[in-house]
Amino acid sequence: MNDLTEQMKVCLASVFAFYLKTHNFHWNVEGPNFPQYHSFLDGLYNDIWESVDKFGEQIRTLNSYAPGSLSRFTTLSVIDDQLNIPSALKMIKELEMDNKKLIEELKKANTLAEKSNAVGLANFLQDRIDTHYKHDWMLRSIGKA
Repeated sequence: MNDLTEQMKVCLASVFAFYLKTHNFHWNVEGPNFPQYHSFLDGLYNDIWESVDKFGEQIRTLNSYAPGSLSRFTTLSVIDDQLNIPSALKMIKELEMDNKKLIEELKKANTLAEKSNAVGLANFLQDRIDTHYKHDWMLRSIGKA
């Protein structure tokens, strides 16, 4: 169960980092398709944000404390921080690559949840994996512009 708990902490930190980067891009996107990018990123970061609390609560159900500091998230996350403001299409491509990293971490957690017979957690993770596959499709489609 310890491996599952630690992987869930990686997922929480990575989801939070992905949320923060997406929100940052939402605020700072520019270009001729600004309204479409701004609106798309709004929907994306809101979906991700809604899942953050659920990840923390799932960690608590595993009888562990959820990390909750930026320094701890930075240590645990597989999502790299972005200090610059890339072009709109580079933002989308970066989010696409980050989303793929996140899917892999969610899959690792799901495998561990299934091995631990944590049925509810596995269901939650499978739902999030499906959601991130949809995000992947959308990000890939926009990135081909």
